[in-house]
Amino acid sequence: MGRNRKEIDNKFKWDLEKMYQSREEIEKDIEYIEKSYKEIEKYKSKMNESVDSFYNVIKLMEDSSRKLEYLYTYTHMKHHEDTRINENLADSTKSEMVESEYSKATAFIIPEILGMEEKTLNKYMEDERLIPYKRMIDEILRMKPHTLSEKEEELLAAVSELTDVPENTYEMLCFADMEFPEIKDEEGNKVRLDHFNYSTYIKSKDERVRKEAFEAEFSTYEKYKNTMASTLFAAIKGEIFNARTRKYHSALEASLFADDISVEVYNNLIKSVDENIGSLNRYLEIKKKYFNLEELHMYDLYVAMAKDFKMDIPFERAKEIILEALKPMGEDYVNLIKKAFEERWIDVYENEGKKGGAYSWGCYDSHPYILMGYTDDLNSMFTLIHELGHSMHSYLSHTNQPYIDSSYKIFVAEVASTVNEILLIKYLLKNAKSKEEKIYYLNYYLEQYRTTVYRQTLFAEFEKICHENVEAGNPMTAEDFNKVYFDLNKKYYGQVCIVDELSSVEWARIPHFYSNFYVYKYATGFSAASVLSDKILNEEGAVERYIDFLKSGGSDYPLELLRKAGVDMKKKEAVDGALKIFDRTVSELEELLQD
Repeated sequence: MGRNRKEIDNKFKWDLEKMYQSREEIEKDIEYIEKSYKEIEKYKSKMNESVDSFYNVIKLMEDSSRKLEYLYTYTHMKHHEDTRINENLADSTKSEMVESEYSKATAFIIPEILGMEEKTLNKYMEDERLIPYKRMIDEILRMKPHTLSEKEEELLAAVSELTDVPENTYEMLCFADMEFPEIKDEEGNKVRLDHFNYSTYIKSKDERVRKEAFEAEFSTYEKYKNTMASTLFAAIKGEIFNARTRKYHSALEASLFADDISVEVYNNLIKSVDENIGSLNRYLEIKKKYFNLEELHMYDLYVAMAKDFKMDIPFERAKEIILEALKPMGEDYVNLIKKAFEERWIDVYENEGKKGGAYSWGCYDSHPYILMGYTDDLNSMFTLIHELGHSMHSYLSHTNQPYIDSSYKIFVAEVASTVNEILLIKYLLKNAKSKEEKIYYLNYYLEQYRTTVYRQTLFAEFEKICHENVEAGNPMTAEDFNKVYFDLNKKYYGQVCIVDELSSVEWARIPHFYSNFYVYKYATGFSAASVLSDKILNEEGAVERYIDFLKSGGSDYPLELLRKAGVDMKKKEAVDGALKIFDRTVSELEELLQD
């Protein structure tokens, strides 16, 4: 629940007053944005009349978007401080309404750019005022082969309300209607299982609790598998419909196109992981032996090794450790982290009504802000350094790029946060004071690999197989989804683990399968971060290249930015390199346990 916000010292609260000092300032910005929309709408159907008209629209769109982003960010962060305060809720709702107006007012811009004659557009782009927007215009034009006529686009927009139905139905069934049975916790008390506490019980030291939680969770999904198969099949059909309508070769290609990622990158990830499943099973063998288990089951995978090791880390101590751990990044980077601590970028502790979870947010005209619920433990310190990675990426992008090129793509978003986490792991390992402590850190690092690279790639392969089946005209029933998922689990874990029959329905509890080929980004991001952090610690010039990557924002496509930083994700060797680091770490754990 947390304390009353007023009881928390200001030094542990973010300073949002830097953004707005009064209600009058908020109202003034809303008025400015709404006037801009009216001004933009005057240019509808007139963008190609003159270069001045064209420039005015682009400039108005940029300025109003920038102001809107500032307003939207502030009102939502203010609301998240205490979600019970109605005035803040009203402000955040108002900013959402203003954003909706913005979308409507600017909806004509892209279709008009796409509809312009190439000769006219090229002549306009010679104007020096439009040079900063060249990349933005090129991005719009790249979508031209997959953009339909105005009437077809309107029809597709209307159809999207129908193609969203499967995901909405899944969410209502999964998060509102489903009820899980009771199990007994470690003390023998009856507890009702739910979506949130399952992750606690599956990590229990007590095998009985883990098994009960696993069976209760998955037998519940088993009851609803036919309905969930229907919603997932419909969602896949919807994605394929959109891809074919927009003239893509496949739903996979359609999903990757926005980031300019080739299908080869996706396939290489699966191939690399497939070739390195032996390393995963070697790690599982070590866990099986460590816990002295006759059989390793799917419900045993999440138990932490060095189970008796505990580490209390108050926030002030976490700050000291983080500053030491990030020293390989250089003095400028460390000073930026100090700046975040000293200038109150971080809202540290839980309070009544505060939004749960953690994030790094902010906008072009503010520094980044971090929201979290710090609880004086190792996980909180890792969350803090993770969010600081995002914040440094945003800060360096915003201070080194013009607004129009300052936002980085999701494909690279997790790289900066994960590099920070890995540098922290390496620092903690180097300074561990006992064997148990070292086992704990190695296990933590290897689990990050297992759950982020191996597990997410298993998900990515599941998506690919299912989409290909449907694209070939084959219907997918619950039995079909179960078989694909069970076979993949056998491939990944079957050399060492008993792949319990119930695990075949796990696909039904993964909401990411409704976010068309999204999960692979976790695996590629972690792989890139592993290679880059290894270079940062061992290779001359790597830090400078990496800092340049953080400064690049969205000034180029993700793969090109990563290549300049030192990892070429177009090549299979990139993920291979990350998995070699995993294999080395498995050997390190193995040797430690033999001492």
